[in-house]
Amino acid sequence: MRELKEHYDIIVVGGGPAGLAAAVQAYDQGVKDVLIVERKDKLGGILNQCIHTGFGVQIFGEDLSGPEYADHYVQMAAERKIPVLCGATVLSINQDQSIVISGSGCGVKRITCKALVLSMGCRERSRGAVNIPGSRPSGIFTAGLAQRYINLEGYKMGKDVVILGSGDIGLIMARRLTLEGIHVRMVCELEPFTNGLTRNLVQCLEDFDIPLRLSHTVTMIHGKERLTGVTISRVDENKNPIPGTEELVPCDTLLLSVGLIPENELTLRAGIKIDPVTGGPLVNEHMQTSLPWVFACGNVVHVHDLVDYVTMESCRAATAAVTYIQGELPRFREEIPTEGADAVRYVVPQVITAGDDVEGDLTLYFRVKKPVTNAIIEVSCGDWVFYRSKKLKMIPGEMEQVLIKAELRDTFDAIYQENQTKGMLTVPDVFQLDKQRKGIVDTKLTVSVRSEDDR
Repeated sequence: MRELKEHYDIIVVGGGPAGLAAAVQAYDQGVKDVLIVERKDKLGGILNQCIHTGFGVQIFGEDLSGPEYADHYVQMAAERKIPVLCGATVLSINQDQSIVISGSGCGVKRITCKALVLSMGCRERSRGAVNIPGSRPSGIFTAGLAQRYINLEGYKMGKDVVILGSGDIGLIMARRLTLEGIHVRMVCELEPFTNGLTRNLVQCLEDFDIPLRLSHTVTMIHGKERLTGVTISRVDENKNPIPGTEELVPCDTLLLSVGLIPENELTLRAGIKIDPVTGGPLVNEHMQTSLPWVFACGNVVHVHDLVDYVTMESCRAATAAVTYIQGELPRFREEIPTEGADAVRYVVPQVITAGDDVEGDLTLYFRVKKPVTNAIIEVSCGDWVFYRSKKLKMIPGEMEQVLIKAELRDTFDAIYQENQTKGMLTVPDVFQLDKQRKGIVDTKLTVSVRSEDDR
């Protein structure tokens, strides 16, 4: 890239699908002074090792592989001559609207900006996060690492594999290993249901006759130098192993697909508020964090199941960042917290804005805690239910969304006025905003899901 400047209008942290989409969108919205900072030596993020198809149907109208999807945006960034700094790590986000970066090509440098977009993605949970007892032999990998070894490095890590966890990457790797001639003995899942997309369950396990053990987990690892086998056990409704159900499964490789964690150590050090459920920053519908000049998008906010959704969210964050630095982001009078009820695990955004200057549709994203059949979805504010729909089946592995039309958002301002009249206005510690300019009403926007069969 050309010489690094000391100031940019917008800096994007992370050069994966979220960061690339955000940078291109910001450029197309009129802010040409954009910098992408990526800690790896190549743009594209995790997509570079996802050689299977299933990407881009909604964004490009094509069924693309991960590298193909990433290359579309890498080319877009190159065509716009957006500067990219690879091999550099952001060390800190400072209150003076600056970041400190470190890299072999730039040394340690402080750069200021008008707006910052966080798009660092997520990382895998490791063996230490799930506390599996036993020895520490070789042959234990996270599913993403195994994917990198096979797809990018050309290594086969074993001959007989057990996979713990039924997340999408675990299901996809079960198929990938089978295609490479590796015997996948089984996929074990702690929950009584799978945690991946239905299409991956069908295409990756059922089509290849790979056994799936629900309500099972690995309770012991065997082997000294190399893994020789694992003990699996059935678990009860409290996720505790049931004595007497132990089964020794000989294998030389164990893959862990036990969840993803948004990369937010940098966010935490900056003092940005974090949602304890998602592990990502609290955001409003503009993807604006509790630090007004910092926006976030993609898996750093909450884990997505489709990269197309990541791209859409990133475009929204970049558009808001451009509006912010142009001084045109509305100064909202109030912010209403969102919450999940019944079977809903979390809702993003965590707050929505209310006031006379609020415009546009509102999309709420959420996941359920468990599978729900004949589901009734409701969105309510106080005692008023203004959205209701039905869905035949909902599962935790698929992110759901609800579109609230612009005309319904006028209700939020009416609720604020009513609560203010009744003296119900409170300011809980959600965003720690300037309380002289903003407050948060005690009325919450609630997304609930329940089964029609429970009536």
